[in-house]
Amino acid sequence: MPAPQRSNPAGGSANAAAAPQRGGDVLILSGPNLNLLGVREPKVYGKATLADIELDCLAVAKELKLAVDFRQSNHEGELIDWVQQARGAFRAIIINAGGYTHTSVALMDALLVTELPVYEVHLSNIFRRESFRHHSYISLAATGVICGLGAAGYTLALRAAAHALQTKA
Repeated sequence: MPAPQRSNPAGGSANAAAAPQRGGDVLILSGPNLNLLGVREPKVYGKATLADIELDCLAVAKELKLAVDFRQSNHEGELIDWVQQARGAFRAIIINAGGYTHTSVALMDALLVTELPVYEVHLSNIFRRESFRHHSYISLAATGVICGLGAAGYTLALRAAAHALQTKA
C-alpha cells in the first residue's frame, strides 16, 4: 500500500512518514478513502482525483501567498497526530475527514485543542445522503463547513481561511 502523501514547499509530494515540516499557513487534511477519488463513486464524489485537488489548492495558495501542506491518510491516529502537530506550526486547518466525520470524537477533540480556525469540507452534500452522514463531530470544532460543492470546496475553504487570516492579522 502506498504511503500517505503530503506536499512539500517546492511542490510535488513528499512521503508523510518523513520528518515533520516546519509548518506553514494552512494544513489541508484528507481522510480515509479520499485517495480513491476519481474512481470511487464518481457520480457522488466527482471525477477529480486527490492529486487534481492538491494541484488546485497549490495554485490558489500561490495566488493568495499562502504556504500549504496537503496530506492524506486512511488512519485515524495519523490524522490526529498531524492535527496535534499543527498547533503552533500552522495558522488554520482545512479537513475532509471522510468517514471519520461521523465517528471520531478523538479527531474532534484534537481539532479543538489546536485553537486554530478549522474549515470542514465534504465533496458531496452530506445532508442529501444517508441519515448517518448528517451528523458531524468535526463541525463541533469547525469555524465553517463547505459541503456539496465538489472539489471546489477545498479551494473555497482555502479562500475562506485566507480571508479569516487577513482580517485577524
